Amino acid sequence: MKRVFHSLIIGSCLALIVGCSAVGKSNTFTFTADLPPGFAYMALATYVPAPGQSCKLDKRDNLKSQFNREWRTEYKPDAQIEIHRTRKGCELMLYSIELQINASYGKDRGDFSRDSGFIAVRDYLDAHDKGTFNATGESQFSGQCQWFFRTSGKTRILRKILYCKNTDAQGNVTRGKPFAAYTLDQLPGKTIKLKIKLADEEKPAIGDTWVKVPGGWKRCMGDNFEDQYAFCYGNYKDFSTFKMVDERVCTIYPGCTENKEVTP
Repeated sequence: MKRVFHSLIIGSCLALIVGCSAVGKSNTFTFTADLPPGFAYMALATYVPAPGQSCKLDKRDNLKSQFNREWRTEYKPDAQIEIHRTRKGCELMLYSIELQINASYGKDRGDFSRDSGFIAVRDYLDAHDKGTFNATGESQFSGQCQWFFRTSGKTRILRKILYCKNTDAQGNVTRGKPFAAYTLDQLPGKTIKLKIKLADEEKPAIGDTWVKVPGGWKRCMGDNFEDQYAFCYGNYKDFSTFKMVDERVCTIYPGCTENKEVTP
């Protein structure tokens, strides 16, 4: 009877989406993020056949799992992500998580920008390549995002572009996007947190188009107000107004205090 019971447990394990992990072992982990105000993440989890599997699935049978797809209206910081799953009898394991870091700078739907981050998950990694967890089961990786601004269109409306970089344990900006890597056996029941800091200073997105002045930056006029490129080309005396997304018309960013009509 004991042998029969033992066989039933093993058989059940093989049928579960945990991919033959130990009975009672969690098949999920929590991903969460500590982000600046106005920020939200979207995550897309990719799964591949587990080692030893010869199955092949059509894309429609192994779609990426999406978290916070409706981040504007239904944002939730915590996501429960499966480690293994089964589709049409094929045992799959988590392979990667693509992160979209979204940030709004205005009220309209188009007043936002995004950059990316990435989590790699492998069956094996060298010790120095994989993330670590503290005594409470949490691992954190971090990044710094910075706004870059430019003007666009006939009214020279201000648009902002988000760039995010990886940071080390001391908070120093390093090469690449925010990134972490883990092995499958590290993940059950654990928590991974992305912590993003926003740089204090915003910068022009295109060189030689703005001039630094007390209170911020002034936009070079260029040939005339209709000049969409409007490089300074050494002319640091003739500047133009520009329009904020809230319809204010300004001469200095971000220290704008004016509120007047656009005058080329």
